Amino acid sequence: MKRRSLIQGAAAAALGVPHLAGLAQQSLTLKFHTFMSPMSNVWQMMHLPWMQKVEKESGGRIKFEAYPAMQLGGTPVQLYDQARDGVVDIIWTVCGSTAGRFNRIEVFELPFIMNNAEATSKAYWEYFQTQCPDEFKETHVLALHVHGPGMIHTVKKLVKSPADLRGMKVRGPTRQVTKLLGAIGATPVGMPLPGIPDALSKGTIDGCAIPWEVVPAVKVNELCKFHSEFDHTGPALYTTTFVMAMNKPKYDSLAPDLKKVIDANSGLATSAWLGKTQQANDVLGRKTTEDTPGNTFYTFTQAEREQFIKLSSSIDDDWVADMDKRGYKGKELLAAAKSLIAKNA
Repeated sequence: MKRRSLIQGAAAAALGVPHLAGLAQQSLTLKFHTFMSPMSNVWQMMHLPWMQKVEKESGGRIKFEAYPAMQLGGTPVQLYDQARDGVVDIIWTVCGSTAGRFNRIEVFELPFIMNNAEATSKAYWEYFQTQCPDEFKETHVLALHVHGPGMIHTVKKLVKSPADLRGMKVRGPTRQVTKLLGAIGATPVGMPLPGIPDALSKGTIDGCAIPWEVVPAVKVNELCKFHSEFDHTGPALYTTTFVMAMNKPKYDSLAPDLKKVIDANSGLATSAWLGKTQQANDVLGRKTTEDTPGNTFYTFTQAEREQFIKLSSSIDDDWVADMDKRGYKGKELLAAAKSLIAKNA
């Protein structure tokens, strides 16, 4: 009897091995890494809710280790490669952190091309799918989006016209935005977001170009006393492109049902939600700045907007020419992006 029981138990165990292995694959922990501060609106209202939604829809079988503020080491420039190489599982970063690496999607960072972040984020996803599906081929892309309209924030001088920017060192997030800043009269300084507070405090820069929503996260409401903005009746000065990407082997290794959970929280709808949420947070960032003593605001007139547009108009042509040199059809890419923005708007 004892021998028979042992044999039956061994057989059951042998039969159960694939089942147990399957169960082991049903649950996993993913490392999410980004440069954003844990107190930022992006982290609190975009990243954490996304992770919580995935955890809930997976029945707790997907869990996250969340690492803001580059807590796992490296610099913002290295985030995409961390996902590619499997150092982490999922990253969120600025595409333009590495100048010229993702050059075809830079079309969405050209001057005065966007206004609404939700519409432009939808266009960005569709453009990626139809015009450059290999742009992020080293990873599995989860979402692509942009932020709300970029603004100009300065320490000592209120900017009311392009002429006021002459001689001022102004931080820009990507190469297209730094080109824009140079075209409108500033001395552009490329710099990742986390470097802004120190650079402003030390006088390394005289101002920065960022949207309202991220202002409190980098203390620009305290360090800059002058804030110049364009109203929402026309196109925005600029925006920045973001990518949320996953390590490809990790995604491919997911059990089919867990892959469906990730897929349900990726793509067009998720990209649109991220863009919409980030622009909605502009209201909070501006309110914080209003509540900080000593701040002065200026809204450019339509005539002044036209001055900026005229000065920066050659940047589109330069980008088209650059794409042509790289073997892409620049005019067609630019037309496609504008068409998709208009469609989604």
